Formats: sequence, C-alpha cells, structure tokens
Amino acid sequence: MKQTQIIILDYGSQYTQLLARRIRDLHVYAEVVNHRLTWLEMHQQYPDLKGIVLSGGPASIYDADAYLVDPAIFDSGLPIFGVCYGLQLITHLYHGSVERASKQEFGQAKLKILHPTKLFTDVPDNQDVWMSHADHITKMPDTFEKLATSEHSIAAIKHHSKEIYGIQFHAEVTHTLYGEQIVKNFLFLICNCTQDWFMSEFISAKVEEIRTLVRDQEVILGLSGGVDSSVAAALISKAIGDQLTCIFVDTGLLRLNESEKVMHAYEQNFMMKIIKVDAADQFYQALKGVEEPETKRKIIGKVFTDIFSDQAAKLQHAHFLAQGTIYPDVIESSTISGTSKVIKSHHNVGGLPDDLNFKLLEPLRTLFKDEVRKVGVELGLPESMIYRHPFPGPGLGIRVIGEVTKEKCDILRLVDDIFLSMMVEHDLYHQASQSFATLLPVKTVGVMGDNRTYDYVCALRSVQSVDFMTATISRFDWEFLEKVTTRIINEVDGVNRVVYDITSKPPGTIEWE
Repeated sequence: MKQTQIIILDYGSQYTQLLARRIRDLHVYAEVVNHRLTWLEMHQQYPDLKGIVLSGGPASIYDADAYLVDPAIFDSGLPIFGVCYGLQLITHLYHGSVERASKQEFGQAKLKILHPTKLFTDVPDNQDVWMSHADHITKMPDTFEKLATSEHSIAAIKHHSKEIYGIQFHAEVTHTLYGEQIVKNFLFLICNCTQDWFMSEFISAKVEEIRTLVRDQEVILGLSGGVDSSVAAALISKAIGDQLTCIFVDTGLLRLNESEKVMHAYEQNFMMKIIKVDAADQFYQALKGVEEPETKRKIIGKVFTDIFSDQAAKLQHAHFLAQGTIYPDVIESSTISGTSKVIKSHHNVGGLPDDLNFKLLEPLRTLFKDEVRKVGVELGLPESMIYRHPFPGPGLGIRVIGEVTKEKCDILRLVDDIFLSMMVEHDLYHQASQSFATLLPVKTVGVMGDNRTYDYVCALRSVQSVDFMTATISRFDWEFLEKVTTRIINEVDGVNRVVYDITSKPPGTIEWE
C-alpha cells in the first residue's frame, strides 16, 4: 500500500467522507484528518503528500469560534482545494468577506464557468451542481480571481499565482454531474498524483501490519455473519492463522435461523477456530425496560464486551479484540475530528467501555463498504457472503423500535424473512444494497375475517447505495409490495399493518435507530 497522497481536513460535513471515497475510486489514497493538524505535523506524518483538501462543514466562518487552519499550509507549495466551508475559510484568511446569504442555495443549481482553468478541464461552461450553503462570498480576496458563479453566489475562485482553489458547490456528490471530472482534474492535472491505491496492495500491507502488531499473541474476533466481520476474519486469519479465535455470539437479536446458517457457512469456508456462545437471555435481560436507541446500543456493546472478556479469560495469550469496524461506522460516531455532529454511536465504535481490557484490532477501519467487498473478493470469500445485505452489529436491538423483547424479536424475524425471501424470488435482492423490516412501537386496529385486531405495525425499508454514506430508496412496484404485505399479515401473528419507508439518506439514516 502506497503512502497517503491527499489529506482532507475535516470541518464536519457529512459529505466529507464522500470526498475521500471519490478520490479513492480514482486509485489515489486519501485520508480524512483532524483540521487542527499543523503543517509541520502534516509534513512529518505524510511525506508523500501531493495536495490538501479543506472540507465542507456546518459552521460559519464569521462565528467567534469558527474552525480555522494552520496558515502555514498556504506557503507549503502544495495545491489546496476548498469545498463549501473550505472556500469560505480560504476567502476569510485572504481578507475577503463571507456573510449570511439573503438567498441561500440548497439542492440543484446552475454553474456558469467564467474562465477556463485546469480545475475545469473537460467540464462544460454551464452545468448542474449540488449546493448546500447558507453563507456566501460578498467580497473577493484581492489575490484571487472569480472562476465561476451560480445564480446567487460566487461559486469558484483561484489564487492568482498559487494552486489554491475553492468551490462553493459539492463536487463529491453524484448530483454534480461533472463532479468526478473536477476531482480528477485536481488530482492529476494540479496535484500530479499517481494511481497506486488497489485492494491487492492494501491486503499485502495490512497482513504485514497485523503480523508485526500481534506477533505471538492471540486475537479474538466477534463474528456476526455479516460482510464486515467475515472479511475482517478472513484477513486476520491470512495474517496470523490459528492465533485467531472467532467467537460467534447468539444474542437473540439475529435474523431467522441465523445462528445455524452462520456456523454452517464458516465451517464450509474457513479453517479457523470458532466458539459459539448462546447468550440471548443475557441480552434480553440487559435491555429490559430500555427504549432510548443510544442507550440500547451501548448496553449491547457492553454485554458483548463482557462475553468476550469471559471467553478471553480462557485464552492465555488473547490481548487483542478484533472488530469489523468500517469507515462509515467511524464517521457516524464522529470519532475523526470532533467537528461532525454525532448521528449515532456504533457498538463497534461508540459502545465499548473505557476500561476495555483488550487492544483493538480493526483492519477495515479505513475502508468504505464497497472497498470491504473488494477485499473479500481478493481473499476468495464466496459471493453469497460478500454480497449479503449488511446487518447491524446491534441486530434486531435497533430494528425493534423501543423496548426489545423476545416476543417482538420473534415477530420481526418472521416479517424480515418473508420480505427478503420474496426479494430473492422476484430477483430483486441483488438490485438493492440493504433491505430489512423494522417493528414499530405502535399498534393499530385492523379487521381479519369478522374479528377486530389490535396488533403491531411493521415498516419495510430497502435502499440503493454504494458507500452507505448516502442512499436512495428502492422503487419496487406496488404489486410486489402488496404480495409481501399479504404474506406478512397472513403468516405472522401480531402484525396487522405494513408500511414502506421512502426516506432517502440524507435526511434519514438507513437504519431507523
């Protein structure tokens, strides 16, 4: 794996990680870092650096506590690319003015390019871009020129003599039609990056890194049966062999027949040590009476950790706890810079106690979901495992909204199984990225036969996504949804109403909790 060529200083935008992913898609390794990093620290930590990106963010540059940057980066000679807040930060530091806009721009906007530059090579003079800002430039910095405008704002600027650029729109989102070309231009025409980020090299470097870190000690890893933990297990097993012990915990929060399916899959595909722990009663008891989702996640994380501690006590040299944590987990738990708004904690990231008696080993922590799948393909995992829809670590604990009980989980298991099995039957499963059912804490009146019912409402959700940072809904035809609904209501006692969630991400998250 080559050295980092681009760093993205994080100012808290939920789009920041899309910048990293777009750059990596072009086989250039980018890393998101704390915006407080000084130029000296950057230079020491990233000797092969080719460029710096300043991300967007929710703050306003004219606020008293606005996030800034070490001004020394502007004398480093490296190209700099400010996006949204990044543009406003550049403007502010070069003595321009940024103020609250009377006509704010959110969503699709028209970009008009005024001057040809390397940044806009092979980009039409007029194009659709994605805006998301309440502030705008009211006075240009003296040492910059205006490159492009939208209807209500200065949309792109460049320093007269230095390779310092700023754009008001988000080139990283797919709604900006020529966004990828703009990112390409910055990487290859301005920063002179080389394409050296490939999964095969990642695997080789990560295997060596794991061996060096672990040495002769033992590692325990919690298997969930999902993509992330499976790929993490295969990667660590490749590095240290039988020093890895996998622990599969039946939490009682798994899908229908999940325990049997997972054990069968690993016995068929892996030569590794696996311990199965039946712990459903422990989880149900710990979750009794708890309704708040963040509390549930943290409880589930703690019970997991307690179980691992009990198992590790039996393994004399187990000093590492391995997890399938991936980049979106880290991002949504806001652990990179502290500027992002916490969306939700993940049991992998935010639910572990401070007195954890293991060193964490998270080999996939810097990868997006699609990159994790590419690693799985390189490692030879079966497609049925790699392309299975994601299942959250807390399982049905966050898909049963409100208090979690065995009765509710049993109902939801059946609903979820009907939905997913019918997607397979209708050749829809692999057209979607993630599909599942959620049980709502609501009962409604219904009629079955001549009898009144008063039962639960369940919600079906299916989305299309590449990186799971954004997602759009699966547009199933009504006939299919009617068939699914009929089967659920006819076959599952306790449910008399089914709804379909049509919320994209953002504004929603993929999971309900």
